[in-house]
Amino acid sequence: MTTTEERVLQAVPGAEAPPVERALSSPGRGGRLAAAAARSLPIVPIVGAVLAWHLLTTYDVIAWLRFDKVPGPLDVFHSLRVQFETAEFRQHVVSSLGRILSGFALASLVGVVVGIGIGRSKVVAALLRPLIEIARPIPAIALVPLAILLFPTSEQGIIFITFFAAVFPVTVATMHAMKTLPLVWMDAASTLGANRRQVLFHIVLPGAMPAIFSGLSVSMGVAWICVVSAEMISGQFGVGYWTWMSYSLLDYAGVVAGMLTIGALGFTTSWLIERLGRRVNRWLPGEAR
Repeated sequence: MTTTEERVLQAVPGAEAPPVERALSSPGRGGRLAAAAARSLPIVPIVGAVLAWHLLTTYDVIAWLRFDKVPGPLDVFHSLRVQFETAEFRQHVVSSLGRILSGFALASLVGVVVGIGIGRSKVVAALLRPLIEIARPIPAIALVPLAILLFPTSEQGIIFITFFAAVFPVTVATMHAMKTLPLVWMDAASTLGANRRQVLFHIVLPGAMPAIFSGLSVSMGVAWICVVSAEMISGQFGVGYWTWMSYSLLDYAGVVAGMLTIGALGFTTSWLIERLGRRVNRWLPGEAR
């Protein structure tokens, strides 16, 4: 706990820190064991899910769901180990990451700029808001036929689909962040002599960053969904393409291995965005703890 929190707890009778924080701050061997147990909590549901998966597939349980033909965790982990030893599978992973990073970076830049423009200018809002509201409900995967016609290569088409899927969450989050900023911040800065550019870069953008990073986190998840779907339909490389080919060859362990690979890549990229957001928004009370 920080010094401020300690003073608050001392000043409020009966107040105490949450159990996890007490465990992390408790001295001695008991405190270290409690801290280790608290840090291992995220592993518990994962171990439980893998154990349930193993039992259901080992005993071929058939109830509302059928597990008699589902590959078990040992088969899937063996498939993962074998695939990661091949250069071809690693190339599929690199291709998917390249598409995600390219489309997501372009969507982040365009989404933030357009969101700021719509949120701060009535003219820009009148010009772009109707177009965005018409295009936003269209599923990105529905653009695959159009992308095949528009772009000379499937690589460019998949990056476009990824961009289309990722740009709207960032745009909407930024747009609403502009409307929730306290006007007193900008008025105070203008009173002290700040021009429009200084207000934008020193007041508006830092104040909007928490909402922007929330939009970026959502955008990354949507981008992974759409890039994998596009790879399954029109790609020649990528984890989605490899997963679909595994299904075509009746390699069900490979299918689940591809799904786990997609989940791990999505988790890693989302975690990196969250870490970057914590560093950028370290001025927030919740991020400073």
